[in-house]
Amino acid sequence: MKIALIGQDIPTLLPGLLTDLLFAGRQSAEVALEEKNAAMQDVLQKYGDVIIRDAAARTPGLKASLHVTGSGREVLSGADCVIYAGDCMAATRFKMDREALMGVEEDDPGLTDQARVNGGIGGLMHTLRQGETILDLCETMQDECPDALVICMGQPVGRTVRVFQNAGFRCFGLGRTPLRGANGLDAIAAKLGCKVNDLSATIAGLPGFAFLLSLADANTGDDLLPLLTDMVEEEELGRLTKRWLGWYGAVAVGDVTDHAEFMPAQEDYIPEEEPRFGESVEQRKERILWMNTVGDKGLAENEGKMAQMLLLSRVTPVRPVQLALALLRGADADIPAVTRRNDGELPDLPSSAMVESLLTLRGGKIVPHGTELPLPLAEMCEEIDAASQLAAQAAAGDRMALRECVECDPALIGLDRLYLQDVVTRMVAMHSDVLGRLNDEEDL
Repeated sequence: MKIALIGQDIPTLLPGLLTDLLFAGRQSAEVALEEKNAAMQDVLQKYGDVIIRDAAARTPGLKASLHVTGSGREVLSGADCVIYAGDCMAATRFKMDREALMGVEEDDPGLTDQARVNGGIGGLMHTLRQGETILDLCETMQDECPDALVICMGQPVGRTVRVFQNAGFRCFGLGRTPLRGANGLDAIAAKLGCKVNDLSATIAGLPGFAFLLSLADANTGDDLLPLLTDMVEEEELGRLTKRWLGWYGAVAVGDVTDHAEFMPAQEDYIPEEEPRFGESVEQRKERILWMNTVGDKGLAENEGKMAQMLLLSRVTPVRPVQLALALLRGADADIPAVTRRNDGELPDLPSSAMVESLLTLRGGKIVPHGTELPLPLAEMCEEIDAASQLAAQAAAGDRMALRECVECDPALIGLDRLYLQDVVTRMVAMHSDVLGRLNDEEDL
């Protein structure tokens, strides 16, 4: 088995990826990692070699290797699975978007609310830039690994997964999980005075727009949703969650800032001016220090062990290797918050919709849950998904889809759509250095 790791965020994820592959999964594999920076190539290679030696010593017969190189084509050659976790100068480009959306007069707020990461105008521009990168990657994959499974972690996940699928690849996505965070299932459990493992929950919707549809005590079967909805009505999960319960008949779960990105402007919600993309500078310095320590000291010495423990303490709850192995092995598995084509998972939505929910595999085959959504929520999800589908098509250079996306995106309700067409045209031109598939000279 060969696994290709592509994208700027891969070094951050590497400790968890190797742990899930070699220790939890006990999978012999050739791992290839693209890294353009020569100094970082050495850091990652030394670190990976130590982890692989330790895994081989613990598991007789395990054969694994890591090859770090600057050649993407070499990384992809013959890959059975591609894990993509990248972005296109995300923080810099987001700042450009925000400045372009700001008003020009002192009393003119402009469209600053639309400076978003995943939804609205900002999310559209993010999708277009990601689409360029992903489609370039897909062209190489068509030559080097045309049958590869893709696990996509690039934001906006629902749209980037669709770009891969439109290019002909079997792709699943993993974004920020609704199990963690301020309104995540873990926080809900704490408010209810229990542990997450004591809860049986149904969470489904769209990527970044997931809702809690049922909640019960896993031990007794008692329905806990009425108790939770009472807490929501008392604003114990915030004003936005209370408002959306009234609108959609379900409790928004996960970071509510994700939900707000796909909706019209909320008077009591202001998008972050400087959202974080990946590691901070300090976190990157610490990670490199710890990886160097593991690479130099190994895991036999306490200093190396401690550095590895610190690296693993930062492992995200999103586990792409777990998902990849279950699919490639044809195994039984239940993996939460997986983005994929609907195909009956949520029967209230079109089969082509890109949904997020628990993925149940039996013998590697997907078993749909047939989860029903409240009607108002289903209608909103369908509108959001339609805009996301058009954004993914626009990323491939379809200017009509770009125009239609601006016309139908529910995040733009209440705004002058003709004016927005001009705004998007100017922003496409502003990013012309990375948006080669769209003709910057042509108006929408």
